[in-house]
Amino acid sequence: MNRKKYKIGLVFGIIITLVLLVTVIVSFFYLPYDPDEMNVTQKFQAPSAEHWFGTDNFGRDVFSRTVEGLKTTFLVALFTVIIGSFIGTLVGAVTGYFGGIIDEVIMRINDVLASFPSMLVAMVMVCILGRGPVKLVLIMGVVFIPSFARVMRGEFMKLKNRDFILSARLIGCSHWRIMFSHIFPNTLHTLLSSVAIGFNNAVLVEASLSYLGIGVQPPHASLGRMLSEAQGYFSYIWCVLFPGLVMVLMILGCVLLSESVVRLKRR
Repeated sequence: MNRKKYKIGLVFGIIITLVLLVTVIVSFFYLPYDPDEMNVTQKFQAPSAEHWFGTDNFGRDVFSRTVEGLKTTFLVALFTVIIGSFIGTLVGAVTGYFGGIIDEVIMRINDVLASFPSMLVAMVMVCILGRGPVKLVLIMGVVFIPSFARVMRGEFMKLKNRDFILSARLIGCSHWRIMFSHIFPNTLHTLLSSVAIGFNNAVLVEASLSYLGIGVQPPHASLGRMLSEAQGYFSYIWCVLFPGLVMVLMILGCVLLSESVVRLKRR
């Protein structure tokens, strides 16, 4: 019964993620309105056939801005986990496989970085390096490296003394071949689960930074930025409801995917 429940969660997670992904892809080619186009004569219009999600305080189409915000938040989170998981996997592989002084030095540095909340580190780095989507991706990617490194280090340490690895050493396989042809494929399940969790955290960090005004800057739309702009207009509930709902769905999809995959694997 529990296995069936987790399979249902996995299916719903896949469906939600695919719907949002398709929406992001379509937004590159078509949006009903320019998300940054203002028309003060049409501000605060309720949802209708003309404006599906209504309009905001500048008369901008909320549907178009929500989709554009989804694209921005999605891409920032995606490239963040790509950078963090790629470098973190390399660090974790080297430290977990070789151990010794390499492991001690790198992981102590990793522990120092991981001891600070990722949100706080990201805020400090944004204030130092500046704002903008590209800088935000690079900053968040660096901030997420320690978490991926620690997870992958544990996987490589667990697998490096297995019989099939010892056999590969006996036939003369190089260290790099053993690491990435023999060990790495057996860590993909853990890595994918970590990526899903990391994506979820990246969405929250990006939304928080943009909400505070130090992430994505106007006129670019992001879900966190839209919530910040709408905080003084709660009586026009559609300005808050739809961006917030899309963010919740994005996070829910990631949570369902990661939890269902982990639990199904354990069983």
